[in-house]
Amino acid sequence: MKVLTVFGTRPEAIKMAPIVKELEKNSNIESRVCVTGQHREILDQVLEVFDIKPDFDLDIFKPGQSLSQITTKALLGMEKVIEEFRPDLLLIQGDTTTVFTGALAAFYHKIPVGHVEAGLRSENIYSPYPEEANRKLTSVITSLHFAPTEIAKENLLQEGYNPADIYVTGNTVIDALKYTVKDKYIFDKSPLDSIQYNNKVILLTSHRRENWGEPMERIFSAMKKIVEMRPEVELIFPVHPNPKVRTVADKYLKGMDRVHLIEPLSYEPFCNLMAKSHIVVTDSGGVQEEAPTLGKPVLVVREETERPEGIEAGTAKLLGTDEAVIIEEVLRLLDDENSYKSMANAVNPYGDGYASKRIVEIICNRFL
Repeated sequence: MKVLTVFGTRPEAIKMAPIVKELEKNSNIESRVCVTGQHREILDQVLEVFDIKPDFDLDIFKPGQSLSQITTKALLGMEKVIEEFRPDLLLIQGDTTTVFTGALAAFYHKIPVGHVEAGLRSENIYSPYPEEANRKLTSVITSLHFAPTEIAKENLLQEGYNPADIYVTGNTVIDALKYTVKDKYIFDKSPLDSIQYNNKVILLTSHRRENWGEPMERIFSAMKKIVEMRPEVELIFPVHPNPKVRTVADKYLKGMDRVHLIEPLSYEPFCNLMAKSHIVVTDSGGVQEEAPTLGKPVLVVREETERPEGIEAGTAKLLGTDEAVIIEEVLRLLDDENSYKSMANAVNPYGDGYASKRIVEIICNRFL
């Protein structure tokens, strides 16, 4: 059996890497990897961590390109790869433009699609944008839906998909953490190697498109005030390279004591930084799954989330982007030990670290 695994961004690579490793173990599967390069440098960092060498690299990245340009370049590039390799199954993960174009290219060639992390829904087609549309469009042309949770499965059932094609597997991001988080991890560069992690370290990540502009201004203003109010707090912010993020980050946070604006981290140091932090404030999707595995409360600075499992389990709290609310909730976790422990000790709803193994077993049962 020939399986083509396709991904293009860092989050996809992280969640697909454990599956690639499982596929490589199976002598009945001829596994090939195609990367679109929708992200470039930060994608390559993940490939290096997991020792994955792509068989096909479309290398579509270009600074400032539009969604239409990403879509057309990825679709045309994928067509050539499919015609050359002629896979029996194409695997994709998540909700990026690479995911949708990979599924569409497979559909045009009548190749079954396996969608890892299927069934996530925010029910607002413009939030997250364009991810909510990407995942819903992808579901329409998917043959095997690998839902990470029961809630994701229920979303698919409500939309009318065949129950026989939906499998609850857990989330492969938990599998990936087993490769990377180490008890005595040492950072290889300043300032991360000199920070006192027994202090109240807050890790901030913010880059999402729907937060550009005023929402991001409110988020960063709130974080600035929290650092000013609390001398025990250190803020670490790996700043996304997009100028729409960097300009606002510099406006509010550059030059402040106890604020560390650093370059984006590769996957391994980022996971270990999460493990050493006290609180995580984020608009990321994957971080909402990773941080609870490490026992870290997650405050989600978005208006909606397609990951309600963490909210329901109590590992994460959805704040929106109101400045006063963000300040209030961060201070609550800093000051109230019971509130902190109730989030830190909540049961992670995203799996047990064996999702990749389940997915490959399902593929074998269906195709071999």
